[in-house]
Amino acid sequence: MKHPPCGILSCLNRHGEIEYCYGCEEYPCKRYDRADLTDSFITHKNQLKDLERAKKEGIKNYQVMLDEKAQILRFLLDYYDDGRSKGFYCLAVNLLELSDVRDVMTRLAQELSSECITIKEKATKATKLFRDVADVRGIELKLRKKKWTEVEK
Repeated sequence: MKHPPCGILSCLNRHGEIEYCYGCEEYPCKRYDRADLTDSFITHKNQLKDLERAKKEGIKNYQVMLDEKAQILRFLLDYYDDGRSKGFYCLAVNLLELSDVRDVMTRLAQELSSECITIKEKATKATKLFRDVADVRGIELKLRKKKWTEVEK
């Protein structure tokens, strides 16, 4: 089955083959109206904020931050996933600032230094630490699904 073309990539090509949306004179355009209000299988909460960060800090610096977050996420999935935490870790690493994610990882290393702890206990502790930081920051670590009434509009 062939996948439909990516609307963002098609738009970028139509506007002079710019590399990122923020390089377009029309950015942010109607494509981004309400784009960060609901999620799909990943969160879109920081979509516009992340594009602005990449524009301000430079794409290379932004990519360095994303690479470190991806590395941390892989570590969490390898050593702290009880089979039910993957989505939660993805949200936490995506939505929290890198400094907060690093702090949680440092606390996990300090507090869970015992070899006798189960994976379920590790996941419980990691989830609690991420939730605590998110609560302090006012960040909800939950996907926002479209309501059926919104889909029909």
